Amino acid sequence: MYRLTTLLITLCTIFFTVLAAPIRIDGTTTTSSLDKRTTHTGEGTWFEVGTGACGYTDTDSDPIVAISSQIYGGGGNCNQWIYITNTANGQSAYGKTRDECESCDSGSLDMSPSLFEELSTLNTGEIPISWHFMSKDWSP
Repeated sequence: MYRLTTLLITLCTIFFTVLAAPIRIDGTTTTSSLDKRTTHTGEGTWFEVGTGACGYTDTDSDPIVAISSQIYGGGGNCNQWIYITNTANGQSAYGKTRDECESCDSGSLDMSPSLFEELSTLNTGEIPISWHFMSKDWSP
């Protein structure tokens, strides 16, 4: 009886472990969605907003973010919200991905003036930041 109980517990454990694995319906793993939960670090700067690489025209008063070319890729993160923290003063804000920053390092962001001002003054010019993507369907 002890062996049968142990066998059933082992089979149930294996079954639930397989169910918890991140697999899409088409059979591929979801590692790209897991990567979006990574906290990035880099420098934050600001730029004058216009028509971005995502194809939208925005204004300087919109909370707009341009992400590095390495992360932008084919634009899969367009319209995705990002949570940004100024690591020097602890101020945080949300920005929407609408552009590509070709001069940014992979962990750095270029922000609209209004978004940058939520984290620091424009005179600062460059700030140390940490940031991560929010879920694709999330909005503040």
